[in-house]
Amino acid sequence: MWKYVKAVALRELRIWAQRPIYFVGSLGVILFGSIFFLTFFKAGLPSKLPIGVVDYDRSSLSRNFTRQLDATQLGEVVRFDDFRTAREAMQRGEVTSVCVIPDNFSADIQAFRRPTFTFYVNGLYFVGGSLAYQDILTMINLTSGAVQKQVLTAKGVSEHDMMGRLRPVNIDVHRIGNPMTNYGVYLNNLLLPGLLQMIIILVTIYAFGTELKYSTSRYLMETAGGSILHAVSGKLLVYTLYFTAIGLSMILLLYSWLEYPLAGSIWNMFLDMFLMILACESVALTIVGLIPVCRFAISIGALYSVLGFSLAGFTLPVEAMLPFLQGISTIFPLRHYYLFYVQEAMFASGFAGWYQEAIHLLLFLFLPVFILKRLENAYINMDYPKK
Repeated sequence: MWKYVKAVALRELRIWAQRPIYFVGSLGVILFGSIFFLTFFKAGLPSKLPIGVVDYDRSSLSRNFTRQLDATQLGEVVRFDDFRTAREAMQRGEVTSVCVIPDNFSADIQAFRRPTFTFYVNGLYFVGGSLAYQDILTMINLTSGAVQKQVLTAKGVSEHDMMGRLRPVNIDVHRIGNPMTNYGVYLNNLLLPGLLQMIIILVTIYAFGTELKYSTSRYLMETAGGSILHAVSGKLLVYTLYFTAIGLSMILLLYSWLEYPLAGSIWNMFLDMFLMILACESVALTIVGLIPVCRFAISIGALYSVLGFSLAGFTLPVEAMLPFLQGISTIFPLRHYYLFYVQEAMFASGFAGWYQEAIHLLLFLFLPVFILKRLENAYINMDYPKK
């Protein structure tokens, strides 16, 4: 058996040498995606978001609020003389939000007349709008607290009693897994493995589909000694070693070089990546076995890979989706990779936390069993469209 598997593997390497698309479509895309996303999210959080301020009051309080807002890491104040100009700037996308400080703002606060502070946030820019909203709301609360503190000080209230009135409840926040709220940590931990998942599925489908497209499947079967098992094992041996090297390098890049938070063991993350690679190859082989037409199989594989991003649950929790979507999410290896990652990298749960996800990923390996005979017939008879 090993003789035939080795012969098929060497044949596959010769095909690689003749078709650079295997490297360009895999390693090239992975390198480009890694450089792009890691550079794009290098800062962790967006900074200096343009926030428009229209100050009709022009008091010391309103000027202090504007200075404090401009001093925050997230915001950069852009001053406007009137609301119309500020609104037009928001419509052009020049500012993410607009704050309107009304006339007599400071005087009304000191007279306890509760003035209305109005601000507008562009919700079309989800991240920028949300961060600007949080930044403005924080500064409003701080300004309100500063005013109340001045009033209580004037009334002779002690510092201890004053803090009890201003902040009756202390808040103890623990940001598990991402204490610095780094968007790079939040997204890259799944974007890069998700990109690898897509590459594995598409390249594997292409590798098996082109045997039919270029009418070389009979030569493959001859090299494999007439056994579809030898043919599949030989071809997948090359791709498994290749993608495993890429996947393990990705894990080292994220958790060793970039030092992304990892509460558990990097060896378990290696295992998670390896199981996902095997699962993705099994899915790709199943697709090309069910649809032995290269272009159709690649289209189905691309759709499947993209849906894997949506249903992995790292942006919108799967638990918040419709019940049937929660069930569908289990057919994507990236979903189980993510759950494994959560248990190991965030909670360091060990085997007890992720063994179920490891079993789910291993179950994908049984999918090709049901299509091997169909794929063998397609390779021998070559009775499917070539174009």
